[in-house]
Amino acid sequence: MKDWALILGASSGIGAACAKRLAKNGINIYGLYLRKRKQDIEALKEELGQYGVEVIYKKANASNEDSRNQIINELKEQGNIRIKMFIHSIAFGTLKSMISNSEPALNKKNIEMTLDTMCNNIIYWTQDLFQNQFLKKGSQIISMTSAGGHKNWPNYGAVSLAKAGIESACRQLSLELAPYEVAVNAIQAGVTNTAALQKIPGNDDMVQNAIKNNPHKRLTKPQDIADFIEILISYESSWMTGNIIRIDGGEDITG
Repeated sequence: MKDWALILGASSGIGAACAKRLAKNGINIYGLYLRKRKQDIEALKEELGQYGVEVIYKKANASNEDSRNQIINELKEQGNIRIKMFIHSIAFGTLKSMISNSEPALNKKNIEMTLDTMCNNIIYWTQDLFQNQFLKKGSQIISMTSAGGHKNWPNYGAVSLAKAGIESACRQLSLELAPYEVAVNAIQAGVTNTAALQKIPGNDDMVQNAIKNNPHKRLTKPQDIADFIEILISYESSWMTGNIIRIDGGEDITG
């Protein structure tokens, strides 16, 4: 039985850093991406392949049901495999105020899209992975969250809803998958300088506040998350499950 990692949002930032660390530890990589130049993806695949693992990268909308079904079928073609790690690292949501007199406020379509992509999506993927017997004893499901799940930032309302929702989803999935010895946790990363951060209005203030409040006096790096993922690779128990794990250098407790 071969171990694979399925990573949604695997082309840059935290997703790419985790892919590199997993490949280094002998885990085959199936990565999904939406926006990245083909030459950048090919370079990343080449880097991962140097570790002697199988690497598949697919351009697809991870929140699209047809795309999900196609990927599940492609995974079936790999034979008897275990999804050792399923990482949900999608940062795609509408950044608008809920209430505004000057600019368009969040509407129903904005909110539903954000929740479906960043929150509900992990449930749909987990259901399909389970039904197709890719989740086995020792599998780990990880979703990325942030302090935005319990803090308020300008224009972050819809994403904040999604972050709070995904934390709740992880707790519920951990309860339901425990009999199968599959662990489900959310990682609350500190403010990390990624492409997603650059899209948040007022991100300069977020960065400065994070550096000021963090006891380490720096931002979280994608490699910090990958360091923890590396620990989980060898963890075959499902006893650590249902948690919101802070990997932020102490940023949240001081800020």
